[in-house]
Amino acid sequence: MYFNGKLIYKRWLNLGYGKVFDTHAFGKYTDYSITDFDLEETPELIHVKAKLTLVTTEQGGRKTGIASGYRPNHVFEYQTNGQFKYAYMGDIQFEQVERILPGETKEVLVRFLSRQPIDEYMDIGRKWWIHEGPIKIGEAKITGIEFPKTE
Repeated sequence: MYFNGKLIYKRWLNLGYGKVFDTHAFGKYTDYSITDFDLEETPELIHVKAKLTLVTTEQGGRKTGIASGYRPNHVFEYQTNGQFKYAYMGDIQFEQVERILPGETKEVLVRFLSRQPIDEYMDIGRKWWIHEGPIKIGEAKITGIEFPKTE
């Protein structure tokens, strides 16, 4: 996170912790320190391995399954009135089957754009919800996080 061109906070997704470089600007303190990386080398995508469960049709989920490449809304947090705070962009990839059907649970790869404010939610074990507009059609749990190799 930058403020007026100065790095004030950084989080390493693959290691699971962050570093505050300016406690006055950021307002919190941490003991961890790692050499900074070059932002030009940061890949466009964050690869998240996850266990995805689709809601059954009877419980209000989809009537049909999803195919690899599906791009729903990814919601990590709701407001007190039940509406979600922000929907993140990411596509769901899988190879083991042609479709994931309502009620099924499968291991998938979700590719999130790294240029959205998603890093605070990138913790192994974190659950999030899959939406089509306001309708919750599934939930996922992070089992692994990685940056793809840049060329």
